[in-house]
Formats: sequence, C-alpha cells, structure tokens
Amino acid sequence: MEERSSILLESGTNELEIVEFLIATNRFAINVMKVREIVKPAPITKIPHSHPHIEGIIELRGEVLPVVDLAKVLHFPPSENPEHDKFIVAEFNQLKVVFHVHDVTRIHRISWKQIEKPSQMYQGLEAQIIGVVKLEGQMILLLDFEKIIADINPDLGINTQKIKNLGNRERSQKKIIVAEDSPLLRKLLQDTLAEAGYVSVEFFENGEDALHYLQSIADTGKDIADEVQLVITDIEMPQMDGHHLTKRIREDDKLKKLPVIIFSSLITDDLRHKGEKVGVTAQVSKPEIGELVNMIDAHIL
Repeated sequence: MEERSSILLESGTNELEIVEFLIATNRFAINVMKVREIVKPAPITKIPHSHPHIEGIIELRGEVLPVVDLAKVLHFPPSENPEHDKFIVAEFNQLKVVFHVHDVTRIHRISWKQIEKPSQMYQGLEAQIIGVVKLEGQMILLLDFEKIIADINPDLGINTQKIKNLGNRERSQKKIIVAEDSPLLRKLLQDTLAEAGYVSVEFFENGEDALHYLQSIADTGKDIADEVQLVITDIEMPQMDGHHLTKRIREDDKLKKLPVIIFSSLITDDLRHKGEKVGVTAQVSKPEIGELVNMIDAHIL
C-alpha cells in the first residue's frame, strides 16, 4: 500500500481503486482511500464484555486499535487457513479500525459505473453492501464499512442529538439536493435536516441522477439559483461519485455557481485536496452532522 498509484492523485475521474479480499471463499472489497496499510495478524488483547464482532485490541505503531472480525460480522465461518489471514488497517469517519480478513488478493482499478446497486431481494447481506462489481467472470461485493461500525457502536453514526444541541431553529424553504446511496443515511439526513429547519430536501441515490435533475432544470431556461440553493453529496456512490459530480457541476456554465458540500467518511487531511481540486465549496466528515448544518447555514441563509 506504500506505492499509491496515480489515480489517488487525480480528482473527478469517476474511478476508484478497490482492495479485494476474501472471507471464506467469497470476494469482498474496500475502497483503497480507506486503507492505511495491510499487515499480518498481531497478538490480540481480548476486551471483556465487548461487542461480539470485536475480537479485541492491538498495538500498532504506538496506537491502540480495535479489531473487527469480518467473518463474524457477515455470519461466515472462521478462517480455515489462519496463516493466510490479514489485518486491513482502515481510516474513515475520523477513526482508525482494523478489519480481520482471511486473505488479501489484489487491487483493481474500476469506474463507479461498473458498480451496480445491490437488490433489496438479498436482505441478509444487502444492509452491509453498497455495490456489486462484476470482474473477470466473478462478483466482488463492496462492503458498507460505515454501517458495520455504526452497528457495533451507534454513537459513531449520525446523531440527531447534535442538532437538538443547536437550539430552536426557524424553518427554511431553501431547496437542497442530496446525493447519497445509503437508504439508512438518506433517512437519517432527512430527519436531521428537518430537525434543523430544512424541510425542502430532495434525495438522489447517486451523483448521476442528481446531475441529470439539475441539468433538466437548467434546460428549461430557469435560473438554477432560483430553484436549488445547495447540493450535498457523498463521495462513494455507484454510477457517479461525489468528486465527479462536483467536477461536472463546475464545468457547466448554468450550474457552476451552486454551492456544493461533500459530506463523506473520506474527508481526511490526506484526501481533502481531492475535493478542493474539483472546486467543492466545503467538506464535512461523517458523522459531523452539526458541522454540516453550520456549513449549510453559512452558504444559503
């Protein structure tokens, strides 16, 4: 992982790299931007009364990090070849966590257009999958690591109490467009933005649908600023990611003045430059919903 390829220095290409790994014989993946390093398993210290998905803690380069057993999370059998096991050290949502997997195979460079939205038919896994990638005759499941962590500790997810702490707020009819692929996060955002007074919010499952909506308004000849006052977008979404959506908005003369806020688990000091390069107005790390509301206030009230 030390040699990061050029894609990580580019912005708005609508491409990503994924680390493919195994749990039993199933293939899963994590966005390279979440991965700090991949190491061999280290001695684990068990924690009494911890969540069943937490194996314990390890010390790595002076830091104490929790270890999540992905086989338990996904209700898969334990590793049959522990000598092949790997620890994926990840960073997102302003936290570091280690994921115990059965093997790490390779890195793929793909387009977000190659990622299909999972069907609601497979409810057992659907809640933990954000996309399905078909590569070389096989399927790789892109996991929702934010939800995996929030299921272990709900306090690490979006918390409506943070909005209530802002005190009484007036209702605003300003129109906000939100591109977010997670049904759970769409509902949480709808509730928390309503709590913050923003009741005119329209949601889209990916950046492509949001862009088409904005372009359809501009094509009628209406001033986009009269119809939409702000765009909020995630980064990781099937079909079109948030960086590419922002880039397309900035390249469109009819849309380029729209404020765009990226609200993503991938906002870190190392990756903030990617949003800046495509012209984003502001960047807020999930789950800092209070800071998101402050940013909305600053740009449209």
